[in-house]
Amino acid sequence: MQFVTGGAFNGKSKWVKAYNGINEENSLWITAYRQEALPDSLESSNKEMVVLEGLELWVKELLNDHDERSVREKWRALLEKWQLWEKNQKGRKAILIGADITKGIVPATLEERIWRDVTGRVFQDSAAASERVDVIWYGINQKLK
Repeated sequence: MQFVTGGAFNGKSKWVKAYNGINEENSLWITAYRQEALPDSLESSNKEMVVLEGLELWVKELLNDHDERSVREKWRALLEKWQLWEKNQKGRKAILIGADITKGIVPATLEERIWRDVTGRVFQDSAAASERVDVIWYGINQKLK
């Protein structure tokens, strides 16, 4: 698994495509930015790579129906499923992309603070579960793991 984060509009998607050699034949791209649903499983994909983009928006959506603890537990369960999907067939890779919303001014509303905090924790879990972690700023990657 690979986790990529960085600021909004800093070139994360472009970098992921170039670094991983992503094209329509070898990958499935699922994005919260087009209101696509967070997949519970990747088993239906016959592609070698699945990109899940917009983690922060899926966290926000999960918070509509679950408390902070439940969101994190659900996320950890998803990470385990995605890792299992990778291991079940050689060459598979799940790539997670999330915009870093955890820096800057503390949000004014309680809901926004909770969203930011839970997103930070989910990103920590995603980084821990990933073999590679990169931060992208201005189109340039910094490998963290």
